[in-house]
Amino acid sequence: MVKVGDSIPSVPVTISKPDNKVDLSQELASGKGVIIGVPAAFSPTCSNSHVPGWVASHKTGSAGKVYVLSVNDIFVVNAWAKSFEKDNTSKITFVADAGGDFTGALDLLFDASGLLGNKRAKRFVVTTEDGKVTGVHVEPDPSKVTVTDVEKVLGS
Repeated sequence: MVKVGDSIPSVPVTISKPDNKVDLSQELASGKGVIIGVPAAFSPTCSNSHVPGWVASHKTGSAGKVYVLSVNDIFVVNAWAKSFEKDNTSKITFVADAGGDFTGALDLLFDASGLLGNKRAKRFVVTTEDGKVTGVHVEPDPSKVTVTDVEKVLGS
């Protein structure tokens, strides 16, 4: 599993449209950043508590570049992002890791085949600075938000 001091893997994810591949290792190469991994767009915990907390928090803006990552296709991720805010005032970027390659490189996939049909991201938050991991927070139960809550990660 990814740990403090590791570099962000150079594995493309998708932002906005299918042909817009972005390398988060380059995006997070300088300054602070946060990657919020969720098991499924539109799932109850992700949509009702985890991501809304990050969208609403005044601390999110000072956390650097913030990405919400889901092992879903970009069309689902885009629709889900719009369900939170139409104008992106929070400055959170929603990214699709459709095949789970980026999440797999972090070693943060779990087998959700029985419920969601394939492997999915564990519920996690990885904080970064200048391309290096500075914090790793992984929920022991992906259906709950305890250690990945914005207040727990960024402080109250």
